[in-house]
Amino acid sequence: DLATYGFLGYPVLQAADILIYKADLATYGFLGYPVLQAADILIYKANAVPVGDDQLPHLELTREIARKFHYLYKNEIFPEPEAIMTKTPRLLGVDNRKMSKSYGNSVNLSDTPGEVKKKIKSMITDPQRIKRQDPGHPDICNVYSYYKFFFPELAADISEKCKAAEIGCVEDKEKLADCIVELLKPIQERRDGFLKDRKELEAILEKGARKAQAFARGTLDEIKKAVGI
Repeated sequence: DLATYGFLGYPVLQAADILIYKADLATYGFLGYPVLQAADILIYKANAVPVGDDQLPHLELTREIARKFHYLYKNEIFPEPEAIMTKTPRLLGVDNRKMSKSYGNSVNLSDTPGEVKKKIKSMITDPQRIKRQDPGHPDICNVYSYYKFFFPELAADISEKCKAAEIGCVEDKEKLADCIVELLKPIQERRDGFLKDRKELEAILEKGARKAQAFARGTLDEIKKAVGI
């Protein structure tokens, strides 16, 4: 077998999806989707995949499926993809939990300035800082982690002011929200431009789909030949 029951359960449990959905792990919906993720990677012979550290178990499953295929059919078709991670391999959601569509705790690229500010305003800050005049601890503050990732040029100043109680959590979040709104502006302007011309957008998608399908068909032909279909 390329993927056993026990091995399929490992990446799901590692990703803690069972805790998010509170569903039965013994369903194909949970056990099968890591295989679908692996198929999306292997069919295009990816050498590397950009992931967060919570997706590393899924990537290891992908490599294991490739190894088993090569062993069983004596034909090395797939590269074993490596993980590409940034210096911040995981960014928490605005509620300090894993960022997830199911939690609704992410700042989306399409969010309006009002939506961004509302979400950032709700962020949990330094739990040890009770009063405005108390010195802060930026290294345990999720707001500061956003500064470090998105605005490193501001992070040192924010850290010093927080530790010296020169800036409060409310002011800190307001500044972060304004920075994120500005960061998203050029992205949203380009997005709006694409949405205004649906035909061009569909043409781009169709061109990409044709290219992907052609590559996938080639890989599938290699697989069929290897297994004798």
